[in-house]
Amino acid sequence: MTSAAALTPAGNTPLAFPIPANVYAEKVVWVKHYTDRLFAFRITRPQTLRFRSGEFVMIGLPNAEKPVFRAYSIASPNWDEELEFFSIKVPDGPLTSHLQKIQPGDTVLMRQKATGTLVLDALTPAKRLIMISTGTGIAPFASLLRDPDTYEKFEEVILTHTCRDIAELTFGKELVGALADDPLIGELTHGRVRLYNSTTRETSERMGRITALIGSGQFQSDLDIEKLSPETDRVMICGSMAMLKDVKELVEHAGFEEGSLSQPASFVVERAFVG
Repeated sequence: MTSAAALTPAGNTPLAFPIPANVYAEKVVWVKHYTDRLFAFRITRPQTLRFRSGEFVMIGLPNAEKPVFRAYSIASPNWDEELEFFSIKVPDGPLTSHLQKIQPGDTVLMRQKATGTLVLDALTPAKRLIMISTGTGIAPFASLLRDPDTYEKFEEVILTHTCRDIAELTFGKELVGALADDPLIGELTHGRVRLYNSTTRETSERMGRITALIGSGQFQSDLDIEKLSPETDRVMICGSMAMLKDVKELVEHAGFEEGSLSQPASFVVERAFVG
C-alpha cells in the first residue's frame, strides 16, 4: 500500500494513513459551486476503472485513518476521460462537510467497484425513456444523457428535475443545453431530449412535486404526450426517498414492472446516492 502523505497534495491535510489496496486516490481537476447547497466536481479517472453509464461509486477523503465513504452516482458518461459528480452540501455531514471544501489538486478517494440499477441494460427497449429526478438525483441521468447507447435504444428522452429553488435547477439546464454541441452525441440528441423542471418552494413557471404533476395529468398535458404506459415508455427514478416511493407506486399502478440486469423490464429505481 502507498501512504496517503505521498498521494495527498497541499490542498488536503497530509496524513500518513495507508490507502487501502482496493481504493483509488485521484486528483480533483475542477470544482463548481451552484448554490449554498449544491456543487459539482471532476476528478481524474483511473485507467482501470470500467463502469456502465448510470452507475455509482463510493467516494471518500484521505482525512482519517478510516475514511468515510458515501455513494455518488457518476455524472459523466462511460467514455469520458474524467469522472464528474454532483453533490449536496451538508454542514454537519461526515463526508460532505469536508468534500464541499475541495479545490483542484486535492485528493479524493474512490473504491474500485462501480455498481447500480440505473443502467440501460435493466430496461427493455421502448419508444420513450422518462428520467425522473429530484435534487442531486439528476447525476446518473447526466451520464446516461451523454451516452450514445441511450439514443440507440429510445426515440425520445424526457428528463424531469424537481428542486426546492430555481437556482438548484441550473445543473440540469446546463446539461441539456450543452447536448447539441457535444462532439460525440450532439447529432443524436437533436430534437429528442426534453427537460421538464419544477420547484417546490420558490415560485417559478412550474411548481409542484413530480408525482402530483403526473398524477394530475399536467405533466402529460405540458409535454403533449399520452398517459404513461409500459407499452411505450420506460422509467428511471432517482432522488429523495419519499419521491422514489411515490413514483414507484405510481408507475406500478400503471402496470410497469421493476427491471434488473438479470431480468430487464419497464422501470428501475436507484436508492443509493447522496442527496
